[in-house]
Amino acid sequence: MIIGRSPLRISLGGGGTDLPSYYRAHGGFLVAAAINQYVYVTLVQTPLEEIILRYSKIERVKKIDDIQHPIIREALRLTGVAGRNIEITSMADIPAGTGLGSSGSFGTCLLRVLHKFKRHFVHPRELAEMACHIEIDLLKEPVGKQDQYIAAFGGATVFEFNKDDTVSARPVKASDETLDLLEDSLVMVSTGFYRAASQVLKEQDDKSKQNDRAMIDNLHYIKELGYKSLEAIETGELNAFGKLMHEHWQFKKKRSSLMTNPEIDGWYQLALDHGAIGGKLIGAGGGGFLLFYTEQKGRLRNALRRAGLMEVPISFDFEGTKII
Repeated sequence: MIIGRSPLRISLGGGGTDLPSYYRAHGGFLVAAAINQYVYVTLVQTPLEEIILRYSKIERVKKIDDIQHPIIREALRLTGVAGRNIEITSMADIPAGTGLGSSGSFGTCLLRVLHKFKRHFVHPRELAEMACHIEIDLLKEPVGKQDQYIAAFGGATVFEFNKDDTVSARPVKASDETLDLLEDSLVMVSTGFYRAASQVLKEQDDKSKQNDRAMIDNLHYIKELGYKSLEAIETGELNAFGKLMHEHWQFKKKRSSLMTNPEIDGWYQLALDHGAIGGKLIGAGGGGFLLFYTEQKGRLRNALRRAGLMEVPISFDFEGTKII
């Protein structure tokens, strides 16, 4: 049995500028961190003359073309794994549709497992590009490249999305002490709302393709906040980083009417009233997880718990997609 593991992620600045509809015209910039919540994929050979797939559904098919799960179907085609006597199972620490990049993590994990099955070495960059190719080019999903890249690389990482579709990546240049403090000052809670990222991202994607001035200006500003957020982290000014998170959220909400709702806004204000310096919804928006930066962690946790919100403790993952 081959078992792969791929981390989920949180965005630390610049989120949304990794969509091709934006970066191909203007260049994108983003800071993200992989976290210790994972997607797992297993592959085992069986004596049965069929392909068995287990995820939220169970599929049993005779040939790849009959597979309903689009990422699995295209990944098998892309890697040339054509045998029928295989069983692929997917599990995750956190359900899909929560804004933590599960689709990108699943894609990189599946591809890593398939390459291992074929005894092929694959570099994290190649892994990320293949996962992006499947979702963006083959399946035409209105998604960005952040999820696949941070899952493959891991760590707290800076990405530049270049107009020619290349991606530059480097680790955040912060001390271990700063990264430890940042990690310890983040509080993430579930809103209980789940949605497909494409529902929210399609509006942004369409407006970017139409060169909508308000959307482009918004993303320009988000990109500048990304640069400022990186500077705050790398200089150890984490209080300033928290304030930038708040500013980021105010601008992010303007990108789509689906971004938030009265309950989410109420929880956000509750957090600000109980020690959060800033925060935002992780991912495309519309639900999933709220992430806060605070220097009063106990006070904030207690307030969110009393409001009925479940916290998911997080720390950074520095290994990326791997075989375990």
